[in-house]
Amino acid sequence: MATLAPEIALTDSAAARVATIAAKQGKPAILRLSVDGGGCSGFQYKFGFADAVESDDTIAENGDVRLVVDSVSLDLVRGAAVDYVEELGGAAFRVTNPQAASGCGCGASFSI
Repeated sequence: MATLAPEIALTDSAAARVATIAAKQGKPAILRLSVDGGGCSGFQYKFGFADAVESDDTIAENGDVRLVVDSVSLDLVRGAAVDYVEELGGAAFRVTNPQAASGCGCGASFSI
């Protein structure tokens, strides 16, 4: 059963961006964060839009937008916040992960 918990957060900026993209694509405003092995630091973040919440997902809500994380990935990002930043070098979703011991320069991968 999916759980709503404060174990991960979705910032206002990220929620606004997810809502905009979802509306343009005609999809539900559900952003999925998962963690895969690989990347230059050992683990890498993956983002994608989900059509539905799965039974083992943890959900963070910000308004009408949901961030979902599966139970395996949650162990690696517990306590993190997902933000959307626009900088001179580009715009991207960024994870601030208190469990990450190090990360790569672009912020797409991390190690524990």
